[in-house]
Amino acid sequence: MTSDHGHGHVHVNSDVNSDSDSRSHSYGRDGLWGRCVRFGRVLLPLVDEEAWRRGRRRERLGNWGVDIGEGERLIEILAALTAYAVVVDIAGSAASAAVLDTLPLGVVAEAATGKRDFELLAGLPDAFADGRDELAVKVFRLYVYRGERYSLRLWRMATELQYALTVLGGRSRVASPGCGHVFFWAAAAGLAGGAGVGAAV
Repeated sequence: MTSDHGHGHVHVNSDVNSDSDSRSHSYGRDGLWGRCVRFGRVLLPLVDEEAWRRGRRRERLGNWGVDIGEGERLIEILAALTAYAVVVDIAGSAASAAVLDTLPLGVVAEAATGKRDFELLAGLPDAFADGRDELAVKVFRLYVYRGERYSLRLWRMATELQYALTVLGGRSRVASPGCGHVFFWAAAAGLAGGAGVGAAV
């Protein structure tokens, strides 16, 4: 994620395993955003199946002066924003949850550090079903429009997202796994937000 702006500090609680939207999803923009949110929520728990990766990530967050809960929530919402933006770029008015499921993880990983931060805010829903998502997006927006050190913080969270996606892609037996695979892996791991449409593992 390329950053042209600054940011501000608001504390965000982390709750990566909850999924108030339920496992079903509809098609279209509303269904797409919900699917992207679930995508973001399961990424770090999947990465953390290798427990040492959690420890290393939290050590890095601490070294950067980032609260662990806030940092991991930012990574989660960055995943949702990035996936959403890429699908909309690719599919336009046909953007849907089904398109997300076919999107290669590598494309999202590249966009994590390739898109400008303000680009990730374009085209978002006007209202959010989950207040936590609305708060997280507001925090991201504040980070975009306030101080330099928060710009650096967003960049670092984007590199953590890219790393997480690269780790998951490297574990797959499929040559180029799609985002839909993530939901199957999450279901197999017993994480809320798993399953749904997408390619089989």
